[in-house]
Amino acid sequence: MISPEQDERIGLIAGNGRFPIIFADNVRRLGFSVSAIAHVGETLPELESHVDRIHWLKIGQFSKALAALKGDGIRQAVMLGGIHKTHVFTALRPDLRTLAIFSRLKHWKDDAILRAVAGELEREGIQIRDSTFGLEGILAGEGNLSYRKPTSKEWDDIQFGWDTLETLGKLDIGQCVVVKNRVIVAVEAVEGTDGTITRGGTLGGKGTVVVKRTKPHQDLRFDLPAVGPQTIQSMVAVKASVLAIEAGRTVVLDRDEMFVNAKSAGIAIVGIAPMDPLHSPAGSSDAPP
Repeated sequence: MISPEQDERIGLIAGNGRFPIIFADNVRRLGFSVSAIAHVGETLPELESHVDRIHWLKIGQFSKALAALKGDGIRQAVMLGGIHKTHVFTALRPDLRTLAIFSRLKHWKDDAILRAVAGELEREGIQIRDSTFGLEGILAGEGNLSYRKPTSKEWDDIQFGWDTLETLGKLDIGQCVVVKNRVIVAVEAVEGTDGTITRGGTLGGKGTVVVKRTKPHQDLRFDLPAVGPQTIQSMVAVKASVLAIEAGRTVVLDRDEMFVNAKSAGIAIVGIAPMDPLHSPAGSSDAPP
């Protein structure tokens, strides 16, 4: 890790959601100053009050982003927060540098695009850090994280969803599935996690299980899964019962609020170690411990 004494500045290439704001608050407490590249129509406007400098750009304006980062003396950066995939079709404004990057792609999978952008930045002397950088204390822990444990039946659905995501991840298809009685009722596509939960819960009915994990061989520099109060709100709306997430690789936003809301709704939350085989732990039951 580069300490503030070595380089007190870090760039933040910000997408949507609260993830960039939480990151900025954390690393500023560690002594870093933050220079943000924000995207019009994606990045939350309130990010401005959480960073030292901000540059508002349209999606695809790579040359302007690079010039802004270099102008601020940035040598390291993180890429946090998503870009709505539907906006890639409607709001993308690629400059010549972006078109050149895209022309070298063999396919338009998420990770391929992000790796290409990161590689271009690194060739310009800006190191792209893992998206876990500066997030100590807000990554999901392992084991039961809520007031109740999943039932044995719910664990069967967690296992089924977990294994399914391993296969889907190899094809770069989403990070989230919704399961009911060992049937996949929804797979994450362009609508994102909340849309997937809504669609899956509507189709599967009460008691669906939501599973979210990184893809095999995930490049941790970008696209780290994140959950928060909005995730629970989406689950409550369709009466989903369990949220299973990957320990150490899932960001938990506004943790206290999220867990209070989950308890109120009777939703179990469990963190699963990336490499461990799943099993139904002893003591799983319908009742809170």
